[in-house]
Amino acid sequence: MGQRIRCEVNNCKFWAEGNKCEADEIYVVSKKGNHAKSSSETDCKTFIPQL
Repeated sequence: MGQRIRCEVNNCKFWAEGNKCEADEIYVVSKKGNHAKSSSETDCKTFIPQL
């Protein structure tokens, strides 16, 4: 079954119409070590600005 990844950052290289992410893989890290308590404590390292 395919993944459905939504993204609203339309200047990302992987953004597609309909707020879809077309990256093959998503890499998310915690800003607080190995544990995060909320999404605000995380970063998407998959993001690449579209030129």
